[in-house]
Amino acid sequence: MTTPGFRILPSAPPASAQILERLKKLPAANLSDNMGRHQGACAALRPYHRGAKMVGPAFTVKVPPGDNLMAHKAIDMAAPGDVIVVDAGGNLDHAIIGEIMSSLAARRGVAGMVIDGAIRDRDEIGASDFPVYARGVTHRGPYKDGPGEINVPVSIGGMVVHPGDYVVGDGDGVLAIARDVIEDVLRAAEAQNAKEQATLKAIADGTVDRKWVDETLKQKGCRLP
Repeated sequence: MTTPGFRILPSAPPASAQILERLKKLPAANLSDNMGRHQGACAALRPYHRGAKMVGPAFTVKVPPGDNLMAHKAIDMAAPGDVIVVDAGGNLDHAIIGEIMSSLAARRGVAGMVIDGAIRDRDEIGASDFPVYARGVTHRGPYKDGPGEINVPVSIGGMVVHPGDYVVGDGDGVLAIARDVIEDVLRAAEAQNAKEQATLKAIADGTVDRKWVDETLKQKGCRLP
């Protein structure tokens, strides 16, 4: 007899290498701006590593708060380039991963780990380029009792992540983009990025046009001096 909530499902199909390369060139902010600024992002998760960017398909894990048994299994199963995304219910009482698990994941070629819960060994993870995003830190270790699920939809602080969704993380945080909208988001984000690069160039050479600020204020009824 199987235990309810204790299962491992097949992994999602491989991600597009071309899409991954395009995502690597874009900041999370550009992608977020073109997802309605309210979809696919969780502001509560912060980067704890040294600063490397994270891009890859989601390998999803759901665990009980404070239990990391299925997170261990995920490290053994995830393909090189996957991002392991763990829904631990946002609980901060017990760490889901630490230096040993993150080092093992890095050695196996995992692209990063996203933990909606706590981590530990912050100093060691902070000295590493292996991407780790989490809700917080605690020294308390985890349980290993289960149950848990692998390759199921998860919720990371309100951000729904399906297996195979494209996950992007940088210094601003982490977000997930569904496969059925990735092309639309990419095209819009690439256009915005090109526009922003032009603005930065204009700032650098002193030709930036700021008339839009006063024009917008007037349109909104602001009295100007």
